[in-house]
Amino acid sequence: MENRKNFFHLHLVSDSTGETLISAGRAVSAQFGGYEPIEHVYPLIRSRKQLLPVLRAIDEAPGIVLYTLVNEELSALIDEMCRDMAVPCVNLLEPVGKVFQSYLGTASRRRSGAQHSLDEDYFARIEALNFAMDHDDGQMPESYDEADVVILGISRTSKTPTCVYLANRGIKAANIPIVPGADLPPSLYKAKKPLIVCLIASTGRISQVREFREFGSGGDHGKNEYTDRAVIAEELKYARSLAAQNDWPLLDVTRRSIEETAAAILALKDQLK
Repeated sequence: MENRKNFFHLHLVSDSTGETLISAGRAVSAQFGGYEPIEHVYPLIRSRKQLLPVLRAIDEAPGIVLYTLVNEELSALIDEMCRDMAVPCVNLLEPVGKVFQSYLGTASRRRSGAQHSLDEDYFARIEALNFAMDHDDGQMPESYDEADVVILGISRTSKTPTCVYLANRGIKAANIPIVPGADLPPSLYKAKKPLIVCLIASTGRISQVREFREFGSGGDHGKNEYTDRAVIAEELKYARSLAAQNDWPLLDVTRRSIEETAAAILALKDQLK
């Protein structure tokens, strides 16, 4: 039990792709070896309407909030709401911006995503990110053949953050939850273009992450089917059988970071070329 990880929620709110925040959050998290973040990434947040659901999600799963919002009104709103929810939040741009302003003697121009040049690669990343958000958790199954990658997996196998990471590299990725007894969309089996890959993890790892998720959301802290290891083992058995029946590659993400999982998926994709 000495190697047991403690999990915490890390909310990353950006008015651009979120790549800067993801890198910064992971760099700092890596300094705390006994703790591992459960990442929640909210990219392209540029209006109050877009920010309010994010704030509700933070309230449901409190943790550390890092954000890069250049809009002063939105920055003030997230600061105020996080203060009311008693969760720590940091605008990563603010302290660095003040150093630049002091040295250069001029104020910043406050442009969202100003670090990205508007070239073909940039627009490919934005398109891929929009695709990942539209096709998260089994949404829009009719257009799976437009995906580069479709990721399957039971709950808490890091499907969404992996899709977002791939999107930041211009890869259109969709993800679908595997639930025993629930059929996968017929359009998945008809799709010819995408690499279809199934993520699995150890029973203990999934149970631990689910328990933390339940605790963070204020749910029932007692034993239930969602966190029960016997139930999780059956879910994983079902996922493995689906992958075997359809010749889909399996990736065990128990000891893989999001970056390592994405790299493995890209390597599989390259093999198909």
